[in-house]
Amino acid sequence: QVQLVESGGGLVQAGGSLRLSCTASGGSFSNYAMGWFRQAPGKEREFVAAVSRSGYSTSYAAFVKGRYTISRDNAKNSVYLQMNSLKPEDTAVYYCAVRFAASRGVREYEYDYWGQGTQVTVSS
Repeated sequence: QVQLVESGGGLVQAGGSLRLSCTASGGSFSNYAMGWFRQAPGKEREFVAAVSRSGYSTSYAAFVKGRYTISRDNAKNSVYLQMNSLKPEDTAVYYCAVRFAASRGVREYEYDYWGQGTQVTVSS
């Protein structure tokens, strides 16, 4: 069974940066697409970014607007989310997810396993 563990969250001031990491175990990680989602208090979980199994194709939510970069290192079974120019509205729990397909997905139901999440708090 695939297990995902996120790290790298924390408290940062507006305009700052954070790099989230997600390490997978229990599966052939290099065969699968990966994604990041987030859930703010009182809101539904939403798509943030996704990367294909090769790492060459990526997708981003419109609100990212060039501030975030998703990447992966298959040798380390890891996927990353570099977040720059953070805003208070980026405050949320960020989740890593794996999709049992080569192509990236943008909807929750397309993903098969989820991590426990890591809290990101951006102060104004």
